[in-house]
Amino acid sequence: MQRSVMRELAFKLIYGLEVQKDKTEEQVDLFIENNNIKNEIAKEYLKDIVKGINENNQEIENLISENLKDNWSLNRISKINISLIKIAIYEMLYKNIPFKVAINEVVELAKKYADDSAPVFINGILASIVKQRKLDKTKE
Repeated sequence: MQRSVMRELAFKLIYGLEVQKDKTEEQVDLFIENNNIKNEIAKEYLKDIVKGINENNQEIENLISENLKDNWSLNRISKINISLIKIAIYEMLYKNIPFKVAINEVVELAKKYADDSAPVFINGILASIVKQRKLDKTKE
């Protein structure tokens, strides 16, 4: 199974969990079963991304908040957009996926699943985070 296909499944799963506000392992297993996912690599990827986002959710949400315009807050961002942004941040910061790959993949998903303004919005947030992180690394 291609990584982009797994990322799309991850988006659907993360989005569902964001809407339901139920991020239990049982929900992940149910998603895997309902989507007839047999590929072990895909199953592990999905479990890892949910676990990773859950464990680092506060830092991820703080990063998003820090990079929003002054009149924006997290609760103003659609569940679709927040799900895509969280996936990209998790992959860039915790899985060392090149930022260009992570951003491009979620922007493409935004074009498919979100409103017309979402790709630019998501790209802007993620680019700001990458710039901030690169600046932080030069201070170390």
